[in-house]
Amino acid sequence: MIRCHVRTAFLGALLALAVGCSQNADPVLYCGAGIRPPVSEIAEEFGRRHGITVECDYAGSEVLMSRIKLTDRGDLYMPGDVHYVELAEKEGLVTSKQTVCYFVPVIMVRKGNPKDIHTLADLAKPGIKIGLGDPEACAIGRKALKIFEKNNIPQADIDRNVAFRSVTVNELGNHIKLDTLDAVIVWDAVAAYFPDDGEIVPIPREQNIISTVAIGTLKSTENPELAAKFVEFITSDEGKAVFKRHHYATTLPD
Repeated sequence: MIRCHVRTAFLGALLALAVGCSQNADPVLYCGAGIRPPVSEIAEEFGRRHGITVECDYAGSEVLMSRIKLTDRGDLYMPGDVHYVELAEKEGLVTSKQTVCYFVPVIMVRKGNPKDIHTLADLAKPGIKIGLGDPEACAIGRKALKIFEKNNIPQADIDRNVAFRSVTVNELGNHIKLDTLDAVIVWDAVAAYFPDDGEIVPIPREQNIISTVAIGTLKSTENPELAAKFVEFITSDEGKAVFKRHHYATTLPD
């Protein structure tokens, strides 16, 4: 059975401590928080078809990587960017990977765009309160850092305006909803969940860095056949249809 459990960071730490005491700890599917809506639906359907319970351990990509190392347990790892799966491969934690979907970073501003933010450079203007992901915790934080570097925008100028750093991309959208920030950088699919609270400012393709989302099979899996079936299902046409319905790109954007 693949059983994944939603945990807070605190409960995740307790699990790591408990592993040494239990030889029969349930396997885990580690999933980036920004992919939660489609994965939750797919996991529920997969569980129904196989007569099992499937939930997911959602957190920032880097946080999940730490849990994998601490527990040395689990079946699948699906972070917000393939970079983390490749790191896990290099460390011998992942045996195979497959591309699932793509994330396009966008700027999301408050409804009406009261601070007149239209470009990446505008995020460095005085008086702008912005939110970014923590590059040490989640994929969107690392990607935003790379985007600023690509466009020669000094990080010091951006840092002066950063009022909040999140450990998951979802938190950034919530801050726009609460009107506590002027702008954030999030995935396009995440921004699509806040149509009444914010507006999307696209980042031109030549300035942007698209994120590839892959699912990796962990070396620690005790259920390789079932894990392979889950990978097959989530990457199938049926699985892709779920991602499309939740505004995630399943082909590389132009």
